[in-house]
Amino acid sequence: MASLRCFRELSRRATTVFSINQTRSISSFHGIEFSGTSISHGTVIPNRSLTRNLPWYSHWYRSQDRCFSSNTKDTDEDEESSEGEDDDEEEGDDFEDSADMEVEREYSPAEKVEEAEEIGYKVMGPLKPSERLFKPYEPVFAIVQIGSHQFKVSNGDSIFTEKLKFCDINDKLELTKVLLLGSASQTIIGRPILPDATVHAVVEEHALDEKVLIFKKKRRKNYRRTRGHRQELTKLRITDIQGIEKPEPKIVHKPSKEAVTEQTKAELVA
Repeated sequence: MASLRCFRELSRRATTVFSINQTRSISSFHGIEFSGTSISHGTVIPNRSLTRNLPWYSHWYRSQDRCFSSNTKDTDEDEESSEGEDDDEEEGDDFEDSADMEVEREYSPAEKVEEAEEIGYKVMGPLKPSERLFKPYEPVFAIVQIGSHQFKVSNGDSIFTEKLKFCDINDKLELTKVLLLGSASQTIIGRPILPDATVHAVVEEHALDEKVLIFKKKRRKNYRRTRGHRQELTKLRITDIQGIEKPEPKIVHKPSKEAVTEQTKAELVA
């Protein structure tokens, strides 16, 4: 026990000596005096108002702030700032996309024809008032490809496709990508397209499809976006199908009412 007490006393004296030497080394700076020091348990604690003015103390205090700034408030602020940056970036991307959409490219006549052929149609010009293109129904059908969609059509049908460029309302079109032709007597299959077959159509209107809602969410990020989209469509009226033999329509003559009444009377008398 005595040895333990001696060891404690020696350690206390060593700490007091070390603290005194440290205060002397600090007081060697010009304009610094430690008048408000206090001694407790053999240690010298300088006044905080004096130590804060020291350059080494301010540097140490700032480093402590940098190292131990993992509070909940700081993290929340960092997350909010990162979310704000993400939102700003996405808004900037949306703005760039809208700017790209607003700028329309100018096409030359040759480029218009090439792009229309890739989609699967030709523009033949506007429909004149004197032209009578619409015919009665014929028992012939065709499968046509417009863009990336295929349609089964016959004359008199109306179809909705994605908006076709370079054509206006009442323009006559020739649908060139015909995959199959069929009637009651024969069927012609293309490999993959029938070069001699054409389907004639007229542009009736440019319309918008029903609204589709797009909802995006990132959980725990307070990120929600709701947007709507209406696809642009073009309505076509099929007027004629060429490239296949059309069967002649059978004309059935109905008997007159007088003949029917006479026949019924003869049956009743017999």
